[in-house]
Amino acid sequence: MNRGMWKLFSLVLIVVLSTVLSANNHFDFDLIKKGKDNNNTLLVIGGIQGDEPGGFISASLLATHYEIIEGSVWIVPNLNFYSIIKRSRGPYGDMNRKFAYLSKKDPEYKTVERIKSFIKDNRVKLIVNLHDGSGFFRPIYEDKLHSPKKWGQCSIIDQKEIDIEKYGNLSEISAQVVSYVNENLMDDEHKYYQHNTKTKDGDKEMEKTLTYFAINNGKAAFGNEASKNLPTHKRVYYHLLALEKYMDVMGIKYKRKFKMSSKGVYNAINNDIYISMYDDKIKLPLSKIRGFLKYFPIKKDKIIDFKASNPLLTIIKNGNIYSIHYGNRRLSKLQADYQDYDEKNCSVKLLVDGNAKDVEFGETVEVSKDFLVKYDENFRVNVIGYTNKIKNETGINIKKKNIAKKFSIDKKGYIYRIEYYNDDKFAGMVLVKFKS
Repeated sequence: MNRGMWKLFSLVLIVVLSTVLSANNHFDFDLIKKGKDNNNTLLVIGGIQGDEPGGFISASLLATHYEIIEGSVWIVPNLNFYSIIKRSRGPYGDMNRKFAYLSKKDPEYKTVERIKSFIKDNRVKLIVNLHDGSGFFRPIYEDKLHSPKKWGQCSIIDQKEIDIEKYGNLSEISAQVVSYVNENLMDDEHKYYQHNTKTKDGDKEMEKTLTYFAINNGKAAFGNEASKNLPTHKRVYYHLLALEKYMDVMGIKYKRKFKMSSKGVYNAINNDIYISMYDDKIKLPLSKIRGFLKYFPIKKDKIIDFKASNPLLTIIKNGNIYSIHYGNRRLSKLQADYQDYDEKNCSVKLLVDGNAKDVEFGETVEVSKDFLVKYDENFRVNVIGYTNKIKNETGINIKKKNIAKKFSIDKKGYIYRIEYYNDDKFAGMVLVKFKS
């Protein structure tokens, strides 16, 4: 295939994929406001480029794992959500080069105009755009990985200062951030430097960026780059250090729900993530979920109504497969078993290790030895993976060894589904989690 034909094929493929996805899914970015709105608001942006997970995961943790006690923080964790899902720098081109001029015909025109409106909001006084860059920036050439041409591990400013009422001393603020990060390095190679791109001196590419647009609209704006040569959780560690210093500069007070360490950040990213569906009839823990779950009860209208613990979590439909994505990672595929749904929500009764429990649909119940589902005339019960000739699996003491491991929700084989049906309608799901 010659270059011209390949280019045409690529464009057609993008259009086809976009049509399939957009028919079932929405990829608008979230604006999450924390604290109390005031005229000293910090705007944090992640995900302008979908192949930079350190940036968008840091923004999402700021949204989910920080409490703003005093001050105002606005967070956009998934600016280019479609790009994130596609693991692409930009399926329609680099969004961070679309802020000087953009045709109304561009597929990302509405997204860019919307984020511009938040940048220009009078309440916003300082903006941080989070990126992952290659290698390790160094002011003086050391080797191919550590040089002025690399972007990782630096605080970026477009110019030394701007004439505005607050935070116009860009270089001084950036220097404070660099100093703070360098006080908390995991390794000496990770050292941060300030990188002044001197955009107004003729850098035509940087003139098209989000931060330069912000500066030209009278806002203090900074880029923060972590190195793509680091694992994602370590990139997040450095981004969060920088963000905490920016909050300190602005007088914003916060509480963090995890320890600022490599392990603490890793656990915050990967643990306690879940999606609940259909008014909490189903709640799936996602930390160690299997990559494929068969015969999963989905409404016959083929639409999933879900709530997620993290703004980077979404569900994408493709035929009868519903893929759960966490940023640019696909966590699991659900193979639909289309069902009519009973709209009522209620509690059900279990005997867990000999103790009676009232359990709501969507709950996960911890089991040491065994459990028994008590008979309820309103429901037929199916313990997924428990095999017998009984249609209604109630009144039976069930141990872990009685359920086939391949039917577990999790990869290690500890969590199993109990499904409840009212006549032929799906009523809800309870999970049992055996202790390891």
